[in-house]
Amino acid sequence: MSDPLFNLLTGLTVGLMSLPLVPLQGQPQKKEPGSGADPLPSWNAGPAKNSVVSFVDRICKKGSQDFVPASERIAVFDNDGTLWSEQPVPTQLAFAIDRIKSLAPQHPEWREQEPFQSILKGDLKSAFSDGEKSAAALLATTHAGMSTDEFERNVREWLKTARHPRSKRLYSELVYQPMLEVLEYLRENEFKIYIVSGGGVDFIRAVSQDIYAIPPEQVVGSTGKTSYEVKNGKPVLMKLPQVEFVDDGPGKPVAIHHFIGRKPLMVFGNSDGDFEMLQWGTSREEGPSFGLFVQHTDALREWKYDQNTVVGKLDRGLKEASQKGWTIVDMKKDWKIVYPFEKQNEELRRSGSSTEPIPPVEGP
Repeated sequence: MSDPLFNLLTGLTVGLMSLPLVPLQGQPQKKEPGSGADPLPSWNAGPAKNSVVSFVDRICKKGSQDFVPASERIAVFDNDGTLWSEQPVPTQLAFAIDRIKSLAPQHPEWREQEPFQSILKGDLKSAFSDGEKSAAALLATTHAGMSTDEFERNVREWLKTARHPRSKRLYSELVYQPMLEVLEYLRENEFKIYIVSGGGVDFIRAVSQDIYAIPPEQVVGSTGKTSYEVKNGKPVLMKLPQVEFVDDGPGKPVAIHHFIGRKPLMVFGNSDGDFEMLQWGTSREEGPSFGLFVQHTDALREWKYDQNTVVGKLDRGLKEASQKGWTIVDMKKDWKIVYPFEKQNEELRRSGSSTEPIPPVEGP
């Protein structure tokens, strides 16, 4: 996300989620290298798919002038909008808003206080009109003042029933099938994969192994302050209503340097919040590099947005991609399916047990 307000909210709501285990049907099966099987079956043939496969083939083929040893094969991925959906608001923010609504009966005074009054009315624009002040109030109310364990339990309970307002699917189901295949393809070719996200590091670390097969120690994200305390004889970490580090925009290459210590070979993002990460990652003095933006062009299956949006704005990256040699993935054109459940829906339609398609939306 590139808009200051939503960047602020993303940073302030660090550690917001911890998803339950949700089997993702359609997740790619591991293929043996050299088997001849299509490594990206959910991608349509074309320049975008070819750019990924040809780059990996080039750097992994011994004898190639672009060969890179496995120890140096690093790939980094943004999360929101790159690996899973972020519209109409990021899942972290949806959790915080629902948390306010669930606590409202205990706080009648919120009917007269902002940002709670506007949140309860569904008027998010007014709720966050003063930016940092309202975001800080939301932060303090939804997750500060509790232990990390208490917070995780609250989030897990929410995710058992919380559904996306448009698709009506569980938020944890809205992962991009084509990107799951890219992750698997890179693992097969001995890449070490990191998530580098503006989202909360605690939340992503809780889901990364189960959803992406990326271990928590390979996740870099925004961090909130915590304090160590001993309560009733038990040591706990308490969440505080302050931000330690926001991993977005120019913060991403800084975080990669601090926490990974090696410039990546491949960088994947979807918004101008990822621009500096692609810019730095593809500025290697020697050897090949690869940058890719996912452009959200599919209003029917996912969402249509790029330059004219608040969440996940892609403007500068779209304009400069060609001159920098970055790949642009046109979601509508380049992906056969977006989510793992799409294949199931199609099979149901063919069998006569039709499910309603997601209605088209032309913008956020």
